[in-house]
Amino acid sequence: MSTTTKSAVIETMYARTSVRKYDATYKMSKEELSAILTDAITAPSTSNMQPWRFLVITDEEAKQKLLPIAFNQKQIVDASAIIAVQGDANFHEKARQIHDLCKEAGFMTEEVAETQTQNSEKLYGGLPLETRKAAAMYDAGLVSMQITLAAKDRGLDTVIMGGYNKPAFAEAFNLPENEFPIVLIAIGKSNGETNRGTARLSVEDVARFI
Repeated sequence: MSTTTKSAVIETMYARTSVRKYDATYKMSKEELSAILTDAITAPSTSNMQPWRFLVITDEEAKQKLLPIAFNQKQIVDASAIIAVQGDANFHEKARQIHDLCKEAGFMTEEVAETQTQNSEKLYGGLPLETRKAAAMYDAGLVSMQITLAAKDRGLDTVIMGGYNKPAFAEAFNLPENEFPIVLIAIGKSNGETNRGTARLSVEDVARFI
């Protein structure tokens, strides 16, 4: 990292690492977890449709049920919580609710809110299911990154896990038909063991300027 003075946001980005070994005695409250999600859902999304859905798992029995589904990764039971991020394939069905909230907040006139609602319902309702799912997956990536940063800003640790049995998860946790699993995020406090560092390719390796 450069020695140039960095803002708190940039410092948090550099401080965040993927932590897989947690202090199993550290517990988080529903209020703490809700506050992190409140910050995270400021993420951008497709037409502001906010297609992410969350299942926050803190119950020990539920963690034990999840453990084999997540291929026995120990952080499932040791972390304070597991935030399961789902996508809502029918996200356009909340268009009216979202635009009504925008209208109430003074961001839209009633006429604009109605037009935006009709446009969203028509556009996304007419797209193939796989196209809507792809949009929801993209947006889930954005909100998941914000969860990790909101957590790190509070001195907490996280790891994003894409490796788990998603069909088994959907069945075990009774997901609605319109929701599909995307990632699991373990969140809590590291147990203090040294975390292996990682290196990044340079900008020259990954970017072209034209």
